[in-house]
Amino acid sequence: MYTAVFGAVEAGAIYALMALGVYLSFRVLDFPDLTVDGSFVTGGAVAALLIVGGTDPLLATVAAFFAGFLAGCVTGILHTKGKINALLAGILMMTALYSINLRIMGRSNLSLLSEETLITKIVDFWKGLKIDDAVGSFLTSVGLAEFIPRTWGILIIMLILAFVMKAVIDYFLKTDIGLAIRATGDNEIMIKSFSANTDLLKIFGLGLSNALVALSGALVAQYQGFSDVGMGIGMIVIGLASVIIGETLFGAKTVMRATLAVILGAIVYRIIYSLALRVDFLESGDMKLITAFIVICALVIPKIVELVNEKKKRRRRMLESQRLMEAKGNKKSGESLAAVKSDL
Repeated sequence: MYTAVFGAVEAGAIYALMALGVYLSFRVLDFPDLTVDGSFVTGGAVAALLIVGGTDPLLATVAAFFAGFLAGCVTGILHTKGKINALLAGILMMTALYSINLRIMGRSNLSLLSEETLITKIVDFWKGLKIDDAVGSFLTSVGLAEFIPRTWGILIIMLILAFVMKAVIDYFLKTDIGLAIRATGDNEIMIKSFSANTDLLKIFGLGLSNALVALSGALVAQYQGFSDVGMGIGMIVIGLASVIIGETLFGAKTVMRATLAVILGAIVYRIIYSLALRVDFLESGDMKLITAFIVICALVIPKIVELVNEKKKRRRRMLESQRLMEAKGNKKSGESLAAVKSDL
């Protein structure tokens, strides 16, 4: 159980980067961008190809970031300059990226198991620090030997990376360009009246969104040891699940709180998914069904809770009006009660 949860948190920290990208497009820009399913694979494909070709894993990962940025920009151009519907532009780019990703890898699957990747570098670096040995000795001494993971390095480094990217996004969204992008998502007509180039803002925002998605894809490919042309299927739903779960559990009143909620939401999603797969009648092939169910619950349950709370408030108002009418027995109180009943 602990191993599964630890692995889920570890993977959640990597997928949090993808969730931050989805947050930028869906929440900040209010753009239903389905390019994510393709750009996630693009990041993994570019990183895998370069690593196999002998490129330093760090440079390969940076290249994947810019490849995702380019894919997002093309989607933005199709929408703004080509006047194609936002949803359709994302679908078209996602479809095109399937063939592009096959071209990049030259095959449907590219293995990294025998290559040096960022993940193997992190593991080697962390071993040199001897932190795992110290933590392992402590846990063993207190009788928690079964809670010792293979390494703490991947989890800690990926969490640091996720929070660094969160800090960068928080800062960026407070700059003039960032505020203009947020305004474009809130009220495009208004920001246009201030002579802002909303087309350019959308293109840049979608590029940044898909750059984060591709970065996550590159890290996931190195984490799992291969890049596959189908590993991005349903990724947009996973990203939305992370955003919705995070906002539901932790709130999103400010940008800083929203980005934090997205990271935590990605981790919570992976934990829920990992625990769900431990149920006897569920299999790994049920992943998409589990994801859809989690998203439905995250969307419906808060609405039901809100409706129940609203009904309780109305009932409380009616009871207060009844007490007021009984105490005063005047016409005004009776009218107040009638008004409250009409709201029920």
